[in-house]
Amino acid sequence: MVLAVIEHTEYPFAKGELTADGIQWSAEVDTTTANTDVEVERVTIKPPALGEMIEVEFGLTAAFRAVSSATADLTYKWQARNKGGTWVDLHSAVTKADIGTSYVEETRSGRFKAVANFDSLPFEVRLVIQCDEANEGRAKVKNSSYVRVKYSAS
Repeated sequence: MVLAVIEHTEYPFAKGELTADGIQWSAEVDTTTANTDVEVERVTIKPPALGEMIEVEFGLTAAFRAVSSATADLTYKWQARNKGGTWVDLHSAVTKADIGTSYVEETRSGRFKAVANFDSLPFEVRLVIQCDEANEGRAKVKNSSYVRVKYSAS
């Protein structure tokens, strides 16, 4: 028996000291080996009460660039999973060809229905990147990124 449908929203990314311009970013993370995933930031979403997941809404913003190469291709994807489980891609990998050395900001947003390996509370969300050139990819996550989960409490 479902007693209530609950919505829980978190802004779990890029926490730290306030900044002069009002925008916080996570620490910059660089790739090392070419074509190998590197985790930029991972957070755990754990609502105050647990229940059965109905859907999750994401508003995820990150910025990407090359360290010094004008020809580096950077690929990224957001993933989620049941805590400690197998990662599920929230969208297909996005490749930014010849990304350049100035940050390019990208947002992925929308609602995601529960699927195998991402269907219970608590859960984890992360951003992974890779670059086709060694030591060239760089990324950071914006503090306005959010996760809203709708679930039923019984």
